[in-house]
Order: sequence, then C-alpha cells, then structure tokens
Amino acid sequence: MQSQGILIANRGEISIRIARAAADMGIRSVAVYSSDDQTSLHTKIANEAELIPGLGAQAYLDIDQIIQAAKNCNCDAIHPGYGFLSERAELAVSCAAAGITFIGPREDHLKLFGDKGAARRAAIEAGVPVLRGTDHAVNLEQLTQFFDTVNGSIIIKAVAGGGGRGTRIVHNREDLEEAFARCQSEAKAAFGLGDVYVEEFLARARHIEVQILGDSMGNIVHFGERECSVQRRNQKVVEIAPAPNLSASLRDKIINAAVNFAQQQNYMSLGTFEFLVDDCGSNNGSSDDHAVDEQFVFIEANARLQVEHTVTEEVTGFDLVRGQIQVALGSSLAELGLDANSPLQVSGFAIQARINLETINNDGTVMPGSGTLARYEPPNGPGVRTDGFGYVGYNTSTAFDSLLAKVIVHERSAQFKDAARKTIRALSEFHLEGVRNNISFVKNIISHPDFIEGTVHTRWVEQQIDNLTAQWQGPDLFVASTSFDKASDGFAGARVDTNDPLALFNHQTASAKATADESQSMAVPDGLKPVCSPIQGTIVSIEAEIGERVRSGDAVVIVEAMKMEHVIVAQCNAIVRQVTMAVGHVVREGHPILFLEETEVAERDEIIKEQIDPNYIRPDLQENIDRHAYILDENRPEAVAKRRARGGRMPRENIAELMDEGSFKEYWPLVVARQHQRHDMETLRKRTPADGVVGGTGTINADLFGDEASSAMVVHYDYTVLAGTQGGRNHYKQDRLFELALRFRLPLVLFSEGGGGRPGDDDLGPSVSFDTHTFTQFAKLSGSVPMIGVNHGRCFAGNTVLLACCDVIIATKDSTIGMGGPAMIEGGGLGVYTPEEVGPMSFQVPNGVVDILVEDEVEAVVVAKKYLSYFQGSVDSWESQDQMSLRHVIPENRLRLYDMRDIISTLADVDSVLEVREKFGVGIITAFIRVEGKPMGVIANNPHHLSGAIDSDGADKGARFIKLCDAFDIPILSLMDCPGLMVGPEVETTALVRHSARMFNTGANITTPLFGVVVRKAYGLGIQAMCGGASSLGLLTVAWPTAEFAAMNIEGSVKLGFRNELMAIEDPEDRNRLFNEKVEEQYERAKAVNAAVGGGLDDVIDPSETRSWIAEGLKRLPPMPTRTEKKHAYIDTW
Repeated sequence: MQSQGILIANRGEISIRIARAAADMGIRSVAVYSSDDQTSLHTKIANEAELIPGLGAQAYLDIDQIIQAAKNCNCDAIHPGYGFLSERAELAVSCAAAGITFIGPREDHLKLFGDKGAARRAAIEAGVPVLRGTDHAVNLEQLTQFFDTVNGSIIIKAVAGGGGRGTRIVHNREDLEEAFARCQSEAKAAFGLGDVYVEEFLARARHIEVQILGDSMGNIVHFGERECSVQRRNQKVVEIAPAPNLSASLRDKIINAAVNFAQQQNYMSLGTFEFLVDDCGSNNGSSDDHAVDEQFVFIEANARLQVEHTVTEEVTGFDLVRGQIQVALGSSLAELGLDANSPLQVSGFAIQARINLETINNDGTVMPGSGTLARYEPPNGPGVRTDGFGYVGYNTSTAFDSLLAKVIVHERSAQFKDAARKTIRALSEFHLEGVRNNISFVKNIISHPDFIEGTVHTRWVEQQIDNLTAQWQGPDLFVASTSFDKASDGFAGARVDTNDPLALFNHQTASAKATADESQSMAVPDGLKPVCSPIQGTIVSIEAEIGERVRSGDAVVIVEAMKMEHVIVAQCNAIVRQVTMAVGHVVREGHPILFLEETEVAERDEIIKEQIDPNYIRPDLQENIDRHAYILDENRPEAVAKRRARGGRMPRENIAELMDEGSFKEYWPLVVARQHQRHDMETLRKRTPADGVVGGTGTINADLFGDEASSAMVVHYDYTVLAGTQGGRNHYKQDRLFELALRFRLPLVLFSEGGGGRPGDDDLGPSVSFDTHTFTQFAKLSGSVPMIGVNHGRCFAGNTVLLACCDVIIATKDSTIGMGGPAMIEGGGLGVYTPEEVGPMSFQVPNGVVDILVEDEVEAVVVAKKYLSYFQGSVDSWESQDQMSLRHVIPENRLRLYDMRDIISTLADVDSVLEVREKFGVGIITAFIRVEGKPMGVIANNPHHLSGAIDSDGADKGARFIKLCDAFDIPILSLMDCPGLMVGPEVETTALVRHSARMFNTGANITTPLFGVVVRKAYGLGIQAMCGGASSLGLLTVAWPTAEFAAMNIEGSVKLGFRNELMAIEDPEDRNRLFNEKVEEQYERAKAVNAAVGGGLDDVIDPSETRSWIAEGLKRLPPMPTRTEKKHAYIDTW
C-alpha cells in the first residue's frame, strides 16, 4: 500500500525526522504549524505546510483541526510523532472515522497504555512485576491515603502521558497538596487531561526500556534495550543503547518480559516498554550473571515513537520511523527483513544527548531560556548525527518543549568509554549562541566517571548536581563570537490577552518586537523590593493583592514555561505595594512582577494562628462527613431493623468484631449503585450505600501476631442493599480490592450473602454480559493468600461462585447456598422453590460444600479468626494436655474401637483444634491444631468409619487438605490407623480408582514437612496413601507399640500365602488350628517392635512421647523464607 501523503501532527525535530523518512520512501509529507510557530524549520523540510489556527501547544492538541488539515491537503495518513496527540486514542478513532491511516498503535492499545492504571493491571495479568501503586486516577484524599501506607516517598504521574510532564516526587506529607495541584495543571497543559495516578518511589533505580515493533499479523520483534537513567526532574537528558554494565541474565529477563507483554496484547506498531531496575541489579563488572539479586519492575509502556529512538537505530542499523510507517501501511515484519526469532545484532554503543534551551541551577531548579539563535552550528563527522530544528535567526518560544536538538553518537567499539569520549568531542563542536542551553551540563554528565562506568541511576543527577552544574572546564572546538543583546522590556512576545481565544487573530503582526517600546526596563521604587521572574513564561496566577501581607516563603506568583509551573515566593516578610503584570501576560526573565515593602508581619500571623480552632470543622470537611454518614448503621434504622428481624447482623458489626479495633480502613465507601437513569443521587445514597459491598483492609489477631503478619482484607456483601446483588460498581470495587489482595498478599475474608447478578443497573448499550473481571481476579487469589468464605442466609449465583472459590466455607445453620436461585430455577422451567429449599445445610454440609457449620454470625466470626490464625504464624502462649493418657487411648484388645479425636485433642495445645469438613468424607479427619504454639494440619483415619479404610470421599477430602497445607507451608501430622483402601464393587462405582490416587499424587509432591505417627493398623496401599506413598517421605515416621504393619489384611494374607498348606489338611479343626497359628504368627511379626527391625520406621515410641517428638521436629525446621510467588497455581475447590 502506497500513501498519497502523510500529515505530520507535530513540530520541531521529530516532524523533520518523519518528513525525511517519508521523502526517502517517496511519500509526500505535510507539516502543520500553529499561528505562533510558522518560522519553525519543520515547515520548510516537509513538502507542504498547513496552518492550524491557535497558540502554542493547544493548537497541536486540536484533533478536529488536525483531521481537517489532512483532508485539506489530501493526506490519507497521519503520523503523530511523540508527545502532543501521539498517545491519544481519540485521534486514532477520528482517523478511522475519516478513512485516514493512523501511523501508530491501534485504538485499544492507545487506551490501554494511555491509562497507566489499566497498563499496570495488564502487566500484572501478564506476570510482569510492578511497583506498588494505584491503577486509576486519584484525588487528593486518595493520594494522601496512599502516601500514609508507604514507608518512604511516592511519585505522582500523569495518567495520559509521559516524558516527565505532570510528574512530581513527594517526600513529605505536607507537600502533597501543592505537588498534586502542579501535576494536574501540567498534565492538563501537556496532554489535555489532568488526571494523575501514584506509585511508590524507588529511590535508587536504573531506567531501562525495550524497543518493540509489531505488525498487523501479530508478529513481535525487539530491538534490544536502552538506558535512560540520566534524568533531571524525571525528564530524560542522556540515553544509551545498549545499557552498559547490565548483566546478560537481567537483560534477557527484561526483554522477555517486554516481548511477552507485547505478545499478550497482540501489540502493533512501535512501542517502548519501560522498567525500573533496582540499582543492585548491576553486576559491577562481574562475569557472574547471578552475583547479585536482579530485581526489575514495569512502570509504563509508551505506545508511540520515542525521543530516544535514534540510539536504537544507530546500533541496529534499522530505520525505526520508516519501519513504523511501513507497518501502518500494511507491511509485515518479514517484508521489512525482520525475524522475531532472530533479532538484529547490536553493534557497539550509541549515546544521545538532548540539547535543551535551559540551564540547571545547583539547587536543581530549571531555568528555561528563549531568544534568537545567533549561532547554530551542530557537530558532524563519522558516527555523529544531529536531529534538530535550529537555524541562525530563529526566534525560540517558551510555548513549547525546551528540546532544540539531539546529538547522537555511534561508536562501534565494545568499550563504552570510547563512545563517551566521542560524544564529548561532538558536543564540544556544537556552536550555539543567543540562548541559554544545557550543553555544558550534558558534557559534565557524559565525562563523569560514574557515567563512563555505567553506575548512574535515576536520582544520580540530583546527587551530583553541584558537579554537573559547574561550567564545563574542557575546550570548546569552535570559534566563539560576540553574543547578541536581549530586549529590555518586561513582556515576551506580542502583548495579547492569552485568555482570549481570538486574541491571536486580532493581532496582525507576527513580530514579538512590536511592543518593545511600550515597556522599557522598570526602575525599582525607593524602599521596595522586586519579585522578579527567574524565567520567561506565562503568568498563570498572582497569589497576593496590593496591600496584602505576605511572609517569607509564601507563594506569590506562578509562572508556566515549557509546560512546567514554577512557584515564585516572597524572600522576606512584607506588604505588596505594586503589581506590574497580570495573569496571562508573558513575562521576560528577570522582570519584576511585584514590588514588596519589607515589614514585620510575624506577630500578626501568630495572633491569627492562635485564633484557629483545630476542632473547627470547615464546610468542605463537613460535606465529606455528611456524605460518609449515609453508610453508617445509625443512619439506616429501617435497614438495621429488617436485618435484625431476619436474625442477621449488619456488615459493619461483623467487620468490627473480625478486625482489630481501629484498624479497618474502608475502600470506596462513597460509591452508589449505577442506577442514575432510575433514581436521583440522594435516593441512591440512601438506598444503595457503598453499592452493597463493604470492603477494606485492616488487621486480624494483631495481638497475637503483630501488625504485619495480621494484615488482611475483608469484603462483605450487604444484603440490606438490593438483596446483596452484584452491580457494575460493586464489581468494579471488588476488582480493585481483589487486585490489592493479590499484589500485597493479604488474606481475604469474604461474607457472601447475596442474590448474584443485579438487574436494573443503568443500560450502557449492547454488551456480551460476561466481560466481568471480578471472578477472574478473585480466582487468581487461590493459592496466593488464605481465602475464607463466610455465609449467613441466602447465597446464590455469582455470590456463590465467589464463596465456592474460597479455601474454606463457614456457614450458619440458616444458610441456603446454590448456584442458581429460585428465579433462575423457575425461569429454566425446573419448578418453583423457596430460597430455603434450594441449598439448605441439611445436604450442603454432608456433601462437602460447607466445611464448618456454625450457629450464627457471632460464632462465624470467631471461627474465621481462629481459622486464619493458623496461617498467620506461631503463638507464644500455650497449654498442653496430660500426655500420659495416650498410653491407654488404644485398647489392648486389638479389635476394640477408640476415638481418634481423643488422640488429636490430647496431642494439640489446649483449645487449638479446629476440625474442617467434619461431616463429609468421615473416614478421614482433617483439622488444624497447634503444638507448642506452632500451627499444623492433621489428617487422621477414623476407625469408626469402615474401620479407617479410605473411600472416595475420604480421599478427596484428605488430598485437598494436604494441598491446602502445603500451599502455605503448614507442616502436616498424619495419624495413621488404616486397614487399606476400601474394596468391593460398591465402592468401585464411586470411581475410587481415580479418587484414591489423589492422595498419592498430592502427598508425594509436597514440600512442607510431614510427621507420620502409626497408632494401630498400617496395611497396604491405604497406609501408603496416608504418607505420600512411602514412610521415608516424612521428616519423621514413628509408631506406637500398638501398631501393626502388613502388606494387606493379615487374615487375608494367611489365606493367600498358605493356601496350599491349608488345602492339604482335610480335618476342618486341624485346618482352623493351622490357620489360627499362622495368623497369630503373622500378628506377632507385624508388631511394631518386630517390624521395625527391618528399617523403614524411625522409631517405636512411648505414646506419651509423641508430642515431644513432634515439638522437637518442628524446632529442627529451618526458617521458612517469605513466599513471593504461588507454590501451587490454585487450591482445588473439592
């Protein structure tokens, strides 16, 4: 496909770069320019240039004008470059609607990666590590809450863009409000959207990114990585390809993560996947790739061409811009000569230095520059390339980004120091006069030993700022000339009302000097002190009026330049006496905006401070308090009364008893049901508080385990809100909570009462109805964190799915649980039932659906806390039973029954036993206990059911419990008295063959310690199923003197083993006598003390010493490291 013409929706050097690529392909290019940008060089390099009316960046952000310009110029493709509209899905949509090819990613990719929160979620789903942070835009309250949860600093970022715009690092809580406001303002100006999100700040990291190209056929290829760690104020200054001093293993991990992420999203076009690497990830020259801990996290993906694409082009020899255009026009990677299985080889190193119109002060502040270029002579020579748009006489503008040119140096040497040296030479040839610039700054960076050794990180510039801002001491490789004079007036450019959208069109001359003689240099009045602008820019706010008192350090003026806002503060206590300019004026650097009269104001301020009542509730806070009042039980008397009448408790009552006092922090309490088409907001607040789901974080059992180990999450459906049904917003809320639980490994307690999917939410148009992430997000928690389901009352459909995914289900006796409720059953023509007839506890307990049956919600909460405690760690205080009774718990008569639960309760700490699934699979007992405070899981044969033989239900129950304990590294105690696997045609109809094998597969593959104790029968395959297949699997396997060991039932073995001898005896009495003798003989051999002679048993012990063996064994275990990944993909629900 050949294009009729490409409209380049950008300016400056990137517009020139794209125009050159188009020319090389024989494609006509059209540049666009704003009304104040017509002298920019890019308008001359393209074949044509089209005016888009408007001032500054806003003109380039007008999608309708861009589309119209393409139509006017008969262009069938638009290239957005980088910045401006390059990551705006709206442009791609508008292009498609107009039949124009968008040279960039698809709309869905722009939406995904343009929403940094959604990109984080996608990264997590792709298995790519991310920093702790939010996955949505935040307000100031949410920002503050997040800051309070982080042990350190945070970074605020623009949701819709990159390049450091709308970005601030915040170290102190008191700086949050100002930083938030500045980020929103900058993001709005740069990207047209003021939303910001927040992440924890990694204080010492390397910034590594991977260049990706995908075609429309789903093929993905990478071009290696770049390092962009040298940054000032989160904006890149110097970029390198490939990253020096990066271990091969870490490089492969990062590249593979980027490629896999791109493949999972079926990404098309150019894209850059950016990561932070913990600074310890450098091997500091070591040849051992695993010498250090290599940690990296995904931060964002830029779905566009990058500023630093040039260094990748130099080391690979591939024209990325041309490739991007060809892919957009339909070419495959293969047609471009690219092979995903054989990426291009990298040659040497390339360095890009950004030449900006700015200088950096030694306190890190940026001083933007502007003016007319008196000299513009870029460097050249072998391996030196300059992408810029300057020329002598060009009058620069602060309305746009400060980037003027990029010097790119390629050195084929494998030694990075050679590339650095060559770059210094090239930069020293750059002759630039007439404007302040950062050439000295970047030369100091590139010549620094840390840079040459590859040990820089994202905060390195800040740490070295004094050295880097010093004047360059090396030679300049050009002939210097005299500088030109600057204009002396205070106004920069034409003096127009920048708030008037028609001001430009009323201003007929393009010369900024037209107003020069209107305002000459201003004299400072006697006795007054000027507040001067440190930069040239637009005044966006004047914070003090004439006559107002200000204190030293108070913000008095805010000036915007290069899309960044600069706060100017008073340097003394004073009264404002004069204001020389107004909001919207473009002020020159050094011009006074205010004049202050120094005076004493501290005493007055102290008096005001004393008058402030800290208990006074301001109107904004009162509004917030009133809004939260809707969710409180005391303000919902009717709902509370109805709940009480049904024998239930309110969600907040359960949460108050479940979570430690004062620890619960609720998430999204202000949401309401998405039923705005049916109800007004006041009605929704009253009837649907929190949209029927109360959820948040807190601690459970912190008095036993401390705050960190007791952190947990609770999600509680509220049956008083629309019958606990699942609506659009409570799904959205749960998605947020479940993702947090997974990311921060928070145990989760779910109160599930509710009726499933909710009819009646607002109609948002046609949909497929099953594109809901809640069930996926919840199921992903399985095996990662303990999941406790609690139910009281009715639970159907989607609520039941969530409950059924839990590791344990605790239900009150009044519960009814079913996959389909009465309405669904009747709708399917299957009859009419009451809710209580659908899934009563009379069969949901014995069939194994419910693990623990309790009386009411009070007991349910107590049991939930106890269950969770086994996963939280050991307790310091415990009591033991008298162990001597174990010597007599097994009757001397080997045929007499006993109660296995007596053994369990005696071995366990007092009151520490919690039996799970008691009424299902009754041949196997499963329970949690503690021994000297340490948690253990117990599986035991129940001699009262089939004499302890294992049937299908028992095998399922045992295998699932073993896997649950193993998933969370809880040691297992197996108490064995098993005559074997159950046999006979009747049991075989239950698929015993398959079910019993679960015990073998599960037990053989555990890594948690297994403690085996044989108390009586140890026969055949049944006993092997109880210990993972063999006695040697466990940490210890011991037996009591009452134990018997045989390959099968002893009577049966005698009948088979001595069949010929018995058949040879004709006299029945003699035959029986021989049979009994042989049986007695085999029983004697089967005794533990005799069987142990052959090995395979660690010891035969005094039953009263059993607890001591277990306790000492637990002490021998090494500390279990904190698990950061799942041990098992999930916990089997059955």
